[in-house]
Amino acid sequence: MTGRPNPPADLEAYGALIEDFRARSYEIRGLLELEPDRAHLALRHDVDLSLEAAARMSAFERELGVLSIYFVLTDSELYNPAAPAARSALAEIVGCGHEIGLHFDAAPFVGDEPALEAAAGAAATTLEALTGTPVRMISFHKPAPELIGRATPVAGRRHAYEPAFVERIAYASDSRGQWGHGHPFDRPEVSAGRAIQLLTHPIWWTGNAASPEAALDALLQRGATRLGHAIGETCSTYAPPQIRIRRS
Repeated sequence: MTGRPNPPADLEAYGALIEDFRARSYEIRGLLELEPDRAHLALRHDVDLSLEAAARMSAFERELGVLSIYFVLTDSELYNPAAPAARSALAEIVGCGHEIGLHFDAAPFVGDEPALEAAAGAAATTLEALTGTPVRMISFHKPAPELIGRATPVAGRRHAYEPAFVERIAYASDSRGQWGHGHPFDRPEVSAGRAIQLLTHPIWWTGNAASPEAALDALLQRGATRLGHAIGETCSTYAPPQIRIRRS
């Protein structure tokens, strides 16, 4: 065994975690193909913050020989999936053989089923058009308690918080940069060789940051640099600060 890496970490630590599962005879399968009483591992990624980080993780997973599903937001303030760089990242993820799902904030629609169906359906259609691949699954962004354990599909699609995925199998997540539900190998289902859904967020595994806050600070700096260059390309009278410094 290679130990128990804790996020935030690097891709090598993520790879070590996958190899530990393999050493326990776990077979990696898609969420929709899991069998609860078998040693099956579903790799799920919610892309809350950075499609570029997701693309790097997807390439690393291809090197490991594993496939996963990346859930992508269509209305985030943090990235625009229709922007050229984002579309390139999405194409890389798909090109590595991974599946794209919809990451969707359903909380504003709790109690209004027609509005939920319409909004989720429209977002899924948008994502399908951007990637050229079908969206078979949805994961809820910051899920409201009422949505966890929901048994019915959303906009005709399965979702990652159905009882089959959160009650009948193990669930582990690195939300906020920590194993909030306990380390995956501490789950009794894993000790018994049963199925598990492993949710990771690429931002915690691609930066070698000393803490979750440091990872987010680095993301903010990269975003500010990118925005500065975009402003400079749009308005020729503006030079990003780092360019101004070099010119002086």
